[in-house]
Amino acid sequence: MILTDEKRFFHIPVMYKEVIDYLNLSPGKIIIDATVGTGGHAFYILKKILPGGKLIGIDKDKEVLEICAKRLEEFQRNFELIYGDFRNIDELIKDLNLPHIDGILFDLGVSSYQLQNPERGFSFQHNGPLDMRMDRNTFISAYDLVNNLNEDEISNLLWTFGQERWHNRIARYLVEERKKKHISTTLELAELVKKAVPYKYSRIHPATRTFQALRIAVNRELEALEEAIFKAVGLLNRKARFVVISFHSLEDRIVKHSFRKLSSDLKIITKKPLRPTSLEIKENPSCRSAKMRVAERS
Repeated sequence: MILTDEKRFFHIPVMYKEVIDYLNLSPGKIIIDATVGTGGHAFYILKKILPGGKLIGIDKDKEVLEICAKRLEEFQRNFELIYGDFRNIDELIKDLNLPHIDGILFDLGVSSYQLQNPERGFSFQHNGPLDMRMDRNTFISAYDLVNNLNEDEISNLLWTFGQERWHNRIARYLVEERKKKHISTTLELAELVKKAVPYKYSRIHPATRTFQALRIAVNRELEALEEAIFKAVGLLNRKARFVVISFHSLEDRIVKHSFRKLSSDLKIITKKPLRPTSLEIKENPSCRSAKMRVAERS
């Protein structure tokens, strides 16, 4: 369901000035935003590639694509939105018969719409069903993982995808609670995690890493990322830029190692990842963990 006030999700995208600069945008270029979300970066990209340019926006969340289409409606002849997972980027654009691709952007963050819509179950700050599916046509939700995995499996998931120090304690608390009743909502899960984690040891909300780990597992984000990077590089025109923004160390590590594996096809532009400025972090604290890596097709 689309909220009627979708304009409140038209936030300034993370590191958009750096994205614009490093993509080397100019009129007539064809750019793929493979995680287009509500169109934050796409809006600024389109302004730079007109006249004559085209943006292809891909996302596996149909709801954010609807919001994106409204946001970009002034450019309607110069963009195309595609529903699908960026791990299938080559197949998704195959029938478009594009002459060349001059740049690709992966922004791996969760959209404001997903975080702020309680129905989606991504945030411990709003009560809603324990869902976390970016593509609501898939079957496995956070509810299924929390209520069906055994204690060891939950513990391993929290450590592997969230690097959660208290993974064993949290898993034990969840399994004990399940004996009484199913864990059905985001706030139920957040409260259980708070009970399990000694709060004085945490500088962030105790449930942050648990929610991150479940979201990554539900959406199979890490296994999709490397596959998507390799396919995307094969689509790029010579001298075309590839920009990836990640938000935690597991993602950044995959981007770094994938770029290295593709060294025969890519020139690394950013030897170290770029970070948001202190001013941007002050204005948008949620971007504080962002890292941006850039490579160029050789």
